Amino acid sequence: MVWSLILQPGSEGPSLISCAARCYKAAPLRHQNLLFAPSWRTVVRKMYDMRFGEPAPSRRSVDQLRGIEGARVKRLYEALARQNGVAWKARRYDPGDWNAADLPNRCLSQATACLYGLAEAAILAAGYAPAIGFLHTGKPRSFVYDVADIFKFETVAPIAFQVAGAAARGKQPAADDPIGEVRRGCRDSFRKTGLLKRLIPAIGEMLAAGGLEPPAPHEEAQPVAIPEAVSGDAGHRG
Repeated sequence: MVWSLILQPGSEGPSLISCAARCYKAAPLRHQNLLFAPSWRTVVRKMYDMRFGEPAPSRRSVDQLRGIEGARVKRLYEALARQNGVAWKARRYDPGDWNAADLPNRCLSQATACLYGLAEAAILAAGYAPAIGFLHTGKPRSFVYDVADIFKFETVAPIAFQVAGAAARGKQPAADDPIGEVRRGCRDSFRKTGLLKRLIPAIGEMLAAGGLEPPAPHEEAQPVAIPEAVSGDAGHRG
């Protein structure tokens, strides 16, 4: 029997719509749970380091780090808007009404949806649980947001603002199909940055900051019955 992760593209971006229960692997899942209680602050600080390329400020609570991160993200959005000639007010969107947001926010929502789909597939493929987050908590995809945020400004956020700016100037094909252009731009960015190959090692680096070794397989655990052969290409499973 073969178990698969399925990504289904939709009108508002790719979403992970199905995963067999056996996508979760015992050792990674136990490791993630063990880290959550005693070491989650250390993991949060490592995430800050990986996202911004510098250590998190010392003697700050996690809530304070969330506030600092939010202020930095706001400034990054404003800088991208200026660089691309986008009339940017704030990050505003209604999950229940796609058309209520302005074009820059729709482009950004589409771009992050692409990244979330890829991040969730990587999390599940590695055997972790999307719901057990560290900086983000209390949502079914909390860990997805944690992982995706590390790469957002390297990959998809610039694409969203570039397309929004081109559409505002009437440049094709962004003017006629901005959302489709965002998707295509994200696809190209994922390939250019090698994100598919980097996600799972990045998750391992993030969790290693907690200082706990992943649990060893149970002594009675069975080896893999059918080893997986390397296949595909840089844009798929290779």
